Amino acid sequence: MSYSLNQLYKEVGVSKQAVQQYASRQAEFNERTMQLLEEAEELRSEHPGCGVEKMYYTLKPNFIGRDKFIELFMDLGFRLKRKKNYHRTTIGAKVYYPNIIKGMLLHSPSQVWQSDITYIKVNEKFYYAVFIIDVYTKKIVGYHVSNSLRAEANVSALKMALKQHPAPQIHHSDKGGQYIYKPYVALLKAKQTQISMGETALDNAYAERINLTIKSEYLDFWQPNNFNQLKRMVAKAVKHYNHNRIHNAIGRKTPAQFEKEIVNLPVQSRPKAIIYTDGSNNNIMEVASSHPPLYTEQNLQAHNCPIIIKKTKNNLLTKTVNSI
Repeated sequence: MSYSLNQLYKEVGVSKQAVQQYASRQAEFNERTMQLLEEAEELRSEHPGCGVEKMYYTLKPNFIGRDKFIELFMDLGFRLKRKKNYHRTTIGAKVYYPNIIKGMLLHSPSQVWQSDITYIKVNEKFYYAVFIIDVYTKKIVGYHVSNSLRAEANVSALKMALKQHPAPQIHHSDKGGQYIYKPYVALLKAKQTQISMGETALDNAYAERINLTIKSEYLDFWQPNNFNQLKRMVAKAVKHYNHNRIHNAIGRKTPAQFEKEIVNLPVQSRPKAIIYTDGSNNNIMEVASSHPPLYTEQNLQAHNCPIIIKKTKNNLLTKTVNSI
């Protein structure tokens, strides 16, 4: 006994036209998903530490929802593994400065810079990197890679920052001895920069976040083999971070874009925010105007990836893709 397709459609209560429309939608979804997969692989090659949710907001596919995207790309093997930082780089100094940035209203670059030191392990040997970030623009303004924790590395990072940017009103850090090193303090005081220090890691959250980003989203994937290679890779990561990596916290712009756009605006027209540093508020920074918040605790932990996407050749990965 046999049935025609028309009889079968009638039996299950659907029309032939509906089945054809479904098949057409499924074919279009599969085709667009394969193109999206190419873009995702290109994004990962440029930004190896980009998480799946960040990939969604960077690629902005208009045919698939966030949750479905995350589920699909997790299944396709895009899940990241994170390393934990257990190596201590800060030894508290006996002389320190009070925290003076809590509650400060930010509206311009070079109001507050934050700095921190992090370790980087290369072939069983530890090296160290110093980063200085402009809290308002999120831009890395200075950095230096060293084979020791000597304070001269901090001085080199600060000299780079001061050479390329106006001196900050306030320099903020933890209580590490490198930040009370006399030549370092002298450089800041010569520029009339006030010095501020925090009690905990959260008090220095912006600089701490940079450490994690550079290591977990770049170096852990590039895996430098020696000191010279490490220095080149850190320079590449900083350039990529400043010029290609977009951030929710600053309107999904790169730090360089944001800085360029706001620098000629009158102060009253710029986004403004208040710094909170000790965890007493749910937000690291709360908005102080009608603009969207520049920095929240969530934004500190979930940045976006680069926006520059290049097309690649069709890849050979085959996997059944279910429609949404």
